[in-house]
Amino acid sequence: MTETDIELLKTKLFGSQHAVALTGAGISAESGVPTFRGQDGLWQHYRAVDLATPEAFGRDPRLVWEFYQWRRRLLGPVRPNPAHTTLAELERRLPNFTVITQNIDGLHQMAGSRRIIELHGNIWYLRCTGCGLILEDRRTDLPPLPKCDACGRLLRPHVVWFGEMLDPVVLDQAYAALHTCEMLLVIGTSGLVQPAASMGAVAKHRGALVVEINLEPTPQSDLYDFSWQGKAGELLPQLLQGE
Repeated sequence: MTETDIELLKTKLFGSQHAVALTGAGISAESGVPTFRGQDGLWQHYRAVDLATPEAFGRDPRLVWEFYQWRRRLLGPVRPNPAHTTLAELERRLPNFTVITQNIDGLHQMAGSRRIIELHGNIWYLRCTGCGLILEDRRTDLPPLPKCDACGRLLRPHVVWFGEMLDPVVLDQAYAALHTCEMLLVIGTSGLVQPAASMGAVAKHRGALVVEINLEPTPQSDLYDFSWQGKAGELLPQLLQGE
C-alpha cells in the first residue's frame, strides 16, 4: 500500500454514506486474545473445537462450562487495542458505520462501538436452554452449572458452537449492511470460515470498495480491491490521520 493508496482509501471512507468493518480473530489477537488455532487450540489436552459443540455440552455440561469459565477469566483483563478504538471513532465520525464481527469477546463494545452485529454471539451473555432467556453476566466466577432464574433450567454460553446454525435474524442484519455499504474493511479474518469468508465478495458484487487488512494474504485477497498487510492496530489509525 502506497501513501497515494491510503489517501484514496481515506477519501472514499470519509465520503461514504455507509461503511462496514468485518472483523475476525486477528483484530483481537493483537490484544492478547487466543485464536484457538494450533497450540492455542488446546485446553487441558482438549481441543477447543471438541468442546465448543452442542454434543459436548449435552454429554458433559460441567466440562464445557469449565472451559468457558477459563476463557472468561482469560478475557477479563483484556482491553481493546488501537484497531478497536479506531473503528469506534469511525462510527462517531461517519454518517453510518457498522461493525460485523466473528469475535465473541465484546472488545468492540468496550472500545465504544455501538452498531455491532455479532455473528457468533458474545461470551459475556448467557442463554437459557429452557425458556431461551438471554442475559448479560460478566462475572468470571459463575456457578459450575449456572441455572436460569426464570425457569430453573441450565444456562449455556450465548455463542454459536461448531455444528450450529447462525441466528438467521443476525445473518439478515449482516447482509443488509453488506448490500448497502460503499466501503468494506475486512480486518483480521482467515478467509476460511463461512459465511464470513464470502461476505467481502458479496459487498464487492454490490459495488463496494473492499479493503483487506491482515498480517498475511488470505484465500480471498485476490478478490478485493486492496490487500493491506500488517497489524490492524498499526494500520487502521492511519485512516484517521489528518481527518
